[in-house]
Amino acid sequence: MVMITVRESNARGHANHGWLDSYHSFSFADYYDPEQMGFRDLRVINEDRVAGGGGFPLHPHRDMEIITWVLSGALEHKDSLGNAGQIHPGELQRMSAGAGIRHSEFNASAVDPVHLLQIWILPERKLLPPSYEQKSFADALAREKLVLLAAPDGRDGAVTIHQDVEVLAGQLKPGEQVTRALQPGRHAWVQVAEGVIRLNEHELRAGDGAAVSAESSLAFTGVKASQFILFDLN
Repeated sequence: MVMITVRESNARGHANHGWLDSYHSFSFADYYDPEQMGFRDLRVINEDRVAGGGGFPLHPHRDMEIITWVLSGALEHKDSLGNAGQIHPGELQRMSAGAGIRHSEFNASAVDPVHLLQIWILPERKLLPPSYEQKSFADALAREKLVLLAAPDGRDGAVTIHQDVEVLAGQLKPGEQVTRALQPGRHAWVQVAEGVIRLNEHELRAGDGAAVSAESSLAFTGVKASQFILFDLN
């Protein structure tokens, strides 16, 4: 059955802690909806706005592929593997928590907010060796409408993710279009980060998501200047 199911921005869970304003596409922390526990191997999409000086102190994770995509501002990262640095717009961070990792994320500015998506994907197996990768895709995004960010084989300059999933970013100006074929048996989730797009016959706005099954082709059209993330899932 051909199906695109839209999850509108205002249907998401929401938590405002003052320093952190967060919207949850799927169940997370104090937000629980048994009908929204993820999609396929995609478990978490949190849209976070962290106030200047705010952040997440050192804390542990296990058995999760964690992706951070910054939309504006800069995020300061440190972890128990010894990695430290900043994540800026156009850069993707992939952290495999595996058998266990501790990390902290803080707004790199004491004044300006940072706006980001934090994404969790279930790994192909438990107790993987913890690992970390960060790459800039800013140049590719300036040239191409759809850019591969993460893939199981790390091909074409993508980061390596330990699951049968491909993660892509799209940037469209009004009227621009890009298509993506879905192989038989594959599924997709589309998350709009900024602007407005049309996905086949559905209009999606910033914060909206869409679950896709049994579609052979996805057509993305920019309605307003936009950025979206596409997950091609088993």
